[in-house]
Amino acid sequence: MRNKSEAVKHHRLVYLLSVAQRRLQRWMAAQPTSEVTPAQAGLLFILGRQDGILMGEAGAALDLGPAGISGLVDRSAAAGLVERRADREDGRAWRVWLTPNGRAALAQAKVSAASINASLTDGFTSAEIDIVARWLTSIQDKFPRSVDE
Repeated sequence: MRNKSEAVKHHRLVYLLSVAQRRLQRWMAAQPTSEVTPAQAGLLFILGRQDGILMGEAGAALDLGPAGISGLVDRSAAAGLVERRADREDGRAWRVWLTPNGRAALAQAKVSAASINASLTDGFTSAEIDIVARWLTSIQDKFPRSVDE
């Protein structure tokens, strides 16, 4: 039996993870039913759970820094999916809200996500997917965002 470091070297995990992420993003962006980008869909999912969330909280949930979430919200607002409003308690803070178009796009994104997840998990047992999910989640703990991002 190989030791742990040999197994990791053999699997080329960084390469496999990088290629998988790029291919999935390209495939998702090329879908004809895709009304929103994958990043916009992520924002819609966050707002579907907590409409009116602070922009900083949305950014943290999506692993985006201030510039990243600001750009995403700007593009999503320009597409009519969300609107940005000043926080009532802190005029310096902004909250993001779904528009009616955003709610419709969220419903479609949920259908698309279910289909994609079915494809991603096809051929694997629930226990195997649990391990993959645990491993991917562990990456966030092992490599946290830096304060500078």
